Amino acid sequence: MPLPTVILPGYFAGAAEYRELQQSLVELGFPAVTVPVRRRDWLPTVGGRSIVPILRLLDRTVKQVLQEYNASQVNLIGHSAAGWISRIYLGEKPYIIHGDVMEDAGLWFAHPSVTTLVTLGTPQYSLYERWTRKNLDFVNNNYPGAFHPNVRYICVAGKAIFGARRPGQLLAYNSYKLTCGIGNTWGDGITPVEAAHLEGAENLVLEGVTHSPRRVGLWYGSSEVLPAWVPYLK
Repeated sequence: MPLPTVILPGYFAGAAEYRELQQSLVELGFPAVTVPVRRRDWLPTVGGRSIVPILRLLDRTVKQVLQEYNASQVNLIGHSAAGWISRIYLGEKPYIIHGDVMEDAGLWFAHPSVTTLVTLGTPQYSLYERWTRKNLDFVNNNYPGAFHPNVRYICVAGKAIFGARRPGQLLAYNSYKLTCGIGNTWGDGITPVEAAHLEGAENLVLEGVTHSPRRVGLWYGSSEVLPAWVPYLK
């Protein structure tokens, strides 16, 4: 039987937006649970503040799933910012850079419990987005690339929108430029392809796939897209 899979929603998204993805995984034979994040749960993290509130929800869900399925490991899926939040969760260094928890909080060092981490449209770094800099620097300085050898990293990028200074492409242009320094490049409309990958990971590029379940058209969790990355789950 496949391992249970935990889905962590993207920034300012609620669990309800991932119900279709969760159900699709279940139908494919993967027991799946979405971290019960509500949009208001993200409010304390605004402006680059601590993501400890999200780590608490993630940790609680993973432990419940391990117990419910009598499993020793899970697959973990992180969409958008949830991908780098998951990398904090995997790591052994205490995430105490905001001074809101003590070293014994136990909200990290989870890599022994995670066999596969799938990141979907995650900005693994950001050159000019100052709000996320402190958190992302913590991730990339301590856990560069596919850091933990016992975890399989699958980093999925969408190639759907080319950034340009024209209607329909301007949001992508500005987002890409903030992230990687270049606006005229390909990405999923929010995250440029190059920023969604990690050195040493299995890096995928999916044509025509956009960033969010809120958009019209295909996104990473669409049933038509799942065959491209779900086979990497265990």
